[in-house]
Amino acid sequence: MKTIGMLGGMSWQSTSSYYRALNEGIKTRLGGLHSAKICMVSVDFDEIEKLQHAQDWDATAAILAKAAQSVEAAGADFLLICTNTMHKVAPQIEQAISIPLLHITDATGQKLRDNGVHCVGLLGTRFTMEQDFYKDRLTKKFGIDVVIPDDADRALIHRVIYDELCLGIINDESRSSYLKIIDKLKQRGAAAVIMGCTEIALLVQQAHTAVPLYDTAEIHAQQAVNFALSN
Repeated sequence: MKTIGMLGGMSWQSTSSYYRALNEGIKTRLGGLHSAKICMVSVDFDEIEKLQHAQDWDATAAILAKAAQSVEAAGADFLLICTNTMHKVAPQIEQAISIPLLHITDATGQKLRDNGVHCVGLLGTRFTMEQDFYKDRLTKKFGIDVVIPDDADRALIHRVIYDELCLGIINDESRSSYLKIIDKLKQRGAAAVIMGCTEIALLVQQAHTAVPLYDTAEIHAQQAVNFALSN
């Protein structure tokens, strides 16, 4: 079994979901008392969040590259960045390490393509929804069209992520708002919706809607389990 490297803490709420999914995945595959071999560095999200909103992506890249080097030095065989948004600086992180990086967008795009989804809605932080690093990778690498919410809905999604979900606050009113946005995306042609922020699955689950949902944290963890157990 390979050792999984985790770059976490963005936020710790979703990092805990990753940790659980990785261990449950190994347990399902191997049985008995098996659990995942993991090395993790968990950063202080307050520092990262301030730099995100200041648009100082170079500073975030420097922090995460250093953390990734620590994960590699601790014995990880490959790396997960346990957040969608910070894949914006994935190229800089990859340059700083010698172990493979499993990209969350690739894991999600492959799953969508395998399931025959050609048009998908995207929920996430404003950075993920509005910038090109995520959407373009899905379109150029997997041939998937991406639909995002309108500006007012993007603002609501972003606010709920940072002001509620990253703080562990689960609000029924916010869930209702998210479900309305998901329905709007379906009306605009999305065959499914990507929960492109790893905290969103804390609020919205498949049982809440008939629209197929793709939980990026779960998909990323499944990819990591497969890689960890591969030859």
